[in-house]
Amino acid sequence: MRILERSVYVGPSLYAHFPVIKLELDLEALEDWPTGRLGSAFVNGLVAALPGLAEHGCSYRQPGGLIRRMREGEGTWLGHVLEHVAIELQNIAGEDVTFGKTRGVGDRRRGVYEVIYEYAQREEGIAAGELALRLLTSLLPAELRGSEKLPEDWDWDTARVEFIRYAQRRALGPSTAALVKAAEDRRIPWFRLNNQSLVQFGHGKYQQRIQATVTGKTSHIAVELAGDKEETNNILGGLGLPVPRQMLASDAAGAVRAARRLGGAVVTKPYNGNHGRGITINISSDDEVRAGFQAAREHARSVIVETYIAGDDHRLLVVNGELIAATRRTPGHVVGDGIADIAELVDRVNADPRRGIGHEKVLTQLELDEQADLMLGRIGYTHFSVPAPGEVVFLRSTANLSTGGTATDVTDIIHPDNCDMAVRAVRAIGLDVAGVDFISPNIAESYKAIGGAICEVNAAPGLRMHVAPSEGTARDAAGPVIDMLFPPGTPARVPIAAVTGTNGKTTTARMLAHITKMAGHTPGLTTTEGVYIDGQRTVEGDMTGPVSARMVLGDPQIDIAILETARGGLLRAGMGVPEVNVGAVLNVASDHLGLKGIDTLEQLAQVKRIVVEVARDCAVLNADDPNVIKMSAYTDARTICYVTTNPSHPLVREHIRAGGRACALEAGVNGQMITLYDKGSHIPLLWTHLIPATLEGRALHNVQNAMFAAAMAFSLGLKLEAIRQGLRTFDTTFFQAPGRMNLFSEHPFKVLMDYAHNAHAVGVMAELAQRMDVSGRRIVVLTGPGDRRDQDLVEIAGAVAGRFDHYIVRRDDSLRGRDGDEVPRIIAGALRQAGIGSGAISVIPDEQQAVDAALGMGQPGDLLVIFADALARTWKQITKFRPAGQPAQPAPVPDAPVTLGQPPGQALAAMLEGMVRDERGLVFERVDEQGD
Repeated sequence: MRILERSVYVGPSLYAHFPVIKLELDLEALEDWPTGRLGSAFVNGLVAALPGLAEHGCSYRQPGGLIRRMREGEGTWLGHVLEHVAIELQNIAGEDVTFGKTRGVGDRRRGVYEVIYEYAQREEGIAAGELALRLLTSLLPAELRGSEKLPEDWDWDTARVEFIRYAQRRALGPSTAALVKAAEDRRIPWFRLNNQSLVQFGHGKYQQRIQATVTGKTSHIAVELAGDKEETNNILGGLGLPVPRQMLASDAAGAVRAARRLGGAVVTKPYNGNHGRGITINISSDDEVRAGFQAAREHARSVIVETYIAGDDHRLLVVNGELIAATRRTPGHVVGDGIADIAELVDRVNADPRRGIGHEKVLTQLELDEQADLMLGRIGYTHFSVPAPGEVVFLRSTANLSTGGTATDVTDIIHPDNCDMAVRAVRAIGLDVAGVDFISPNIAESYKAIGGAICEVNAAPGLRMHVAPSEGTARDAAGPVIDMLFPPGTPARVPIAAVTGTNGKTTTARMLAHITKMAGHTPGLTTTEGVYIDGQRTVEGDMTGPVSARMVLGDPQIDIAILETARGGLLRAGMGVPEVNVGAVLNVASDHLGLKGIDTLEQLAQVKRIVVEVARDCAVLNADDPNVIKMSAYTDARTICYVTTNPSHPLVREHIRAGGRACALEAGVNGQMITLYDKGSHIPLLWTHLIPATLEGRALHNVQNAMFAAAMAFSLGLKLEAIRQGLRTFDTTFFQAPGRMNLFSEHPFKVLMDYAHNAHAVGVMAELAQRMDVSGRRIVVLTGPGDRRDQDLVEIAGAVAGRFDHYIVRRDDSLRGRDGDEVPRIIAGALRQAGIGSGAISVIPDEQQAVDAALGMGQPGDLLVIFADALARTWKQITKFRPAGQPAQPAPVPDAPVTLGQPPGQALAAMLEGMVRDERGLVFERVDEQGD
């Protein structure tokens, strides 16, 4: 039994709308050994190792269902068992995950299964799958263990503890987890910014950050003051608040002198420590003070000696100037019975099911470590001492839950004076979230009457003791923090639009981003060319997966996000967001079939359907594509908007008459009009010939892209005039839409460059070439990606066959697993099979050489269609090409100033050579070959 492949999905995928891990598991010989054949010894051993499996309902939907499945008849297969074990391992580490499913891959490979299970933290989820495999292997007879080899010293109990500690080091701490839950309850999005406790809540310009319980609004000076225990004591004492007297010591002798001057029992603690580390309480002898100094000195260079205040230790939580919760804390201890020794009593306490390792459970297990030995030594005890009945033996001097302490909620009984005192103390330091450590004999009585003192004011107070106290009422300690960051009614999310499809994604996403910019927004855009923030590219490359989505939503400038979402990212890691406001599917055409288990158009449609499955407000669907229109049955969006170029579409007609939303192309006297319908309203939007990207309406694919962009913009609530202005000002220049129908007309012939790389897209461009006015020949430079099937390359050839006068066939720089000239040979052969004469076909494998050959063939009146892969390089070849008889260098730049708004003449055109224009019309000097 071995894991062949692992995929980690960070968001909605084919398998779930939440994060899951998929393992491709080969059972090897165990395909013939279901649990029934393995016998009771295997099942009993597994349940003994993980008793929680007895609660798994499995298909029976009731506790004990999994165990029943394993024992009945032939039982179940080990892939299914591994799924449940991986889930249970995360459960014992403190995560609440339940989802899983296992299925065979079919006839392709016997004994191979897809094991899918939910995870809470990526690394923990991966480790759970690996440990599940080892546990199951350890329970098998040696002859059935197959490829998985266990270390000779492997031990389940040790591995279990190591896994829990590993998981907790990577999991959110209890305070951060409580804040995350409070945010989720309020539908505020979040994601981690590192592997610790730094978390972003909200999107874009609405975002707020926290680290533990320090917020982005927490004053740095206040945090520094809170960490300076001496200065805190001085400030609070200066305001008349109750604080112990204290002195600072830099050596043991100084600590002894300070204790003598203070008189009575004292406390020693680090100058700037936290979590109770290095604190020694209620000491009085010189030797005790020296030992206490040394314990504190391990955590700070200077040590505070302060008067000991008798009473219970309380933590008072103050958020945004209001006391939220109060807890009495008791250090870790055992209670004697006159029979058991200390070690036995610790074992009894740790047997409490509420106690676990670290933050695994509500309480933490006690440990007989060096600190415990120090406390026992002070009263003359060892691990084997037997306390008297009812005797309380403390193993810690401080009451932190992380060291085994307990917490009792006292919020309902705290005296108002004590409440006001805590709020005043926090305001004095300047913290927005703080924990006040207050010693009092009775929290229900005023400190003014019975005494008490503030020991510390803590920045980043832990919430665990309030959210899950050992005794008393649990308090919503995290909610007020989130409400402070996001007062009710204020936004936390930016609108998100996601667009997918086989062709047109990038152009549609760019159009929509341009429209939002015209509407006054600051868009974040992901495309196959990179990430764009407010129109400026910040990251270059194919950025259509979950990583780029997070980049955009994490940018503090943006107030709207447009995500081009590609098949590859969906199959590899899922979507980067759990939901979108508007999701659109443009089309489903044959491309990338045969890769990653997607062999049919129906399967490809299922992948792309994810985008509308998670759309909340509107699903925008191509009513002219049968594979897309079926997706309407799989979305829970409030509104469905159909897009059609057929004004007589029967389903769309009924949809409109029922008050539904649609975008249709309608014929009129002046041409074709993009028209919106919504709630019975008929809204003529724009003539297609007024949209530059459509080449006066000839580029029907861009007409459709514009319709989708308009429908999505309308569904996002943008104003009609902004939509019109955006479409009127969006063109297909290389600098606004690189590789998308870029037309260069400065040569005696025209050159049309496009990135089309599948038969559908290539065919669309071939049709456009037929509709363009061409007095000379039509010449095409053609290729196909090397990782496509042979039949896909043949279909690409078929999409252009008979539509051009000459065909130049090449390959991409990246062969993608093909032999050097294999792709051009296949395409050229397919062209011949389609009836194209050999004299009209040139095979020039190198892309640059093929483009140069086409440009060299160009004559006045010709149209060259170049399907490019290296976009920037090819565009430079096109623009820098000089036909015979033309000067090789541009004319000199004129000295006279140039106004950008004036009609560009020859001198201006020459001046702009080597310069680029961004979406706003601003001109920059070109500094590299990428056109940035």
